[in-house]
Amino acid sequence: MKFDEPNHYTLVYQVFLFFSINLVCLQLQVNASSEKETDHLALLKFKQGITSDPHGIFNSWNDPLHFCNWTGITCGRRHQRVTSLVLVGQNLVGSISPHIGNLSFLRLINLESNTFRGEIPRQVGNLFRLQEFDLGNNSLRGEIPLNLSRCFQLNIIYLWWNNLIGKIPAELCSLRKLQMIRLGTNNLTGEIPPSLGNLSSLTIFTAPFNNLEGSIPNEMGQLKSLKHVSVGGNRLSGIISPSLFNITSLSTLGVESNQLNGSLPDNICFTLPNLQTFTFDENYFSGPVPNSLSNASHLEVFDISDNNFVGQVPSNLGNLQSLSWLNFEINNLGSNSSNDLLFLTSLTNCSNLEMFSIYGNNFGGVLPDSVANFSTGLIALNLGENEITGIIPAAMENLVNLITLHMNENLFTGFIPSQFGKLQKLQSLLLGYNQLSGRIPSSIGNLTQLSSVLLSGNKLEGSIPSSIRNCQHLYAVHIAENRLSGELPEEVLGLTSLSKILNLSFNSFTGHLPTEVGKLKNVNTLDISENNLSGEIPETIGGCLSLEYL
Repeated sequence: MKFDEPNHYTLVYQVFLFFSINLVCLQLQVNASSEKETDHLALLKFKQGITSDPHGIFNSWNDPLHFCNWTGITCGRRHQRVTSLVLVGQNLVGSISPHIGNLSFLRLINLESNTFRGEIPRQVGNLFRLQEFDLGNNSLRGEIPLNLSRCFQLNIIYLWWNNLIGKIPAELCSLRKLQMIRLGTNNLTGEIPPSLGNLSSLTIFTAPFNNLEGSIPNEMGQLKSLKHVSVGGNRLSGIISPSLFNITSLSTLGVESNQLNGSLPDNICFTLPNLQTFTFDENYFSGPVPNSLSNASHLEVFDISDNNFVGQVPSNLGNLQSLSWLNFEINNLGSNSSNDLLFLTSLTNCSNLEMFSIYGNNFGGVLPDSVANFSTGLIALNLGENEITGIIPAAMENLVNLITLHMNENLFTGFIPSQFGKLQKLQSLLLGYNQLSGRIPSSIGNLTQLSSVLLSGNKLEGSIPSSIRNCQHLYAVHIAENRLSGELPEEVLGLTSLSKILNLSFNSFTGHLPTEVGKLKNVNTLDISENNLSGEIPETIGGCLSLEYL
């Protein structure tokens, strides 16, 4: 039989095409199988780096269970390649294997809150699809790998709370999709790279509690999407570029505990309309408190303590309905005049206020009764070390959630209000070094949570009320330099909780030192000097096993 030539060639071509296609498919299957095996081996190498697995996370990381079903692993549906590795807060101990760089389809790594040690392997730079990289709250050391700048898809870098050293890589500026960088609580040095100003998508940059130096780069002001900046607890110096105060999206600006200086623009709360947290404490800032402060309608935390601010506090802060923390302490605010405290009345409209301090300034004038109308949610009120006059308003009994009440080193007169006995959550009461008179109210015994009390340096008379025996959490009692009399109260000497100090010096106590003094087994300092005591020192004082100063 004679073949028809055209049909013969067509048949040969079809046979060739069939085998070629099958060969390609076979090769693809081999490659896919090989790539999957690469993922499998990389995960086993990662497992080998774990030295402690208290929750048994890696019990599932064994054959015959497919690795896509292992705990913490997610694979893509199409290629069955590893796309995420998430093992958060499992108390794992170990190191991160360099083989993690072979998981080439990986988009997410989250190993936060474990105890991974060693260095971050530079092979992570091979993960070109990586979008989220979170190794926060571990014990990693070494430098941030420069190769990380090759992961062009990265949106998030979280390396906070480790032991990393070296500089913040300027090369990170190549990661144009980067939105969040958290590097806080490490040992990073050098300057904040100005090149970060090229990361136009950046919304969060935090690097507090490192050893960073230099100034905050002017280029940071170019980041118009920036919402959160936190660089407190470093060694930064110089002034803050005005451009940073013009980023309208900013909600958090934290530069506390540095060496920064300069003044705040008066219109800062107009140019930062979304401001929620503003912490500039422990620096060298000066000048007045911005008048625009009252326009920061979203403000929750405002802390400019421990600086050199001067002048008056704006009087219309009642607009700050979200305010919970307001700290002006240790500045040069006020002028020891009768108008210094006018702003306090406006704060009665701040219904969310929990902490307020003007400690260590120059505020004068009479404390207005309106302070008693502060938010009942107020936890801490610190008016100490000023020149405030007048009597302590008894109506402050309304502040029933107070834990800390400090009014020491002022010019208060009158009595200690017996109504303070209603402040049953109070733990620290400092009224020392004023001009208070009268007796210590017996209602002090109602303050059963009290841990420290300072009444020294007043004109208090009578005896210490026996009800103080109810204050079983007291560790420090200062009632020196008054006009107290009578015998040393056994109720005080029987407070076994006293561990720091009992100071009753410079009074007019008489009689002998009771044998109950031996119950103060934990007290460090006992001072009963400059009284009218007589008799022998009881042998029981040998029971004061922690005593260092007598």
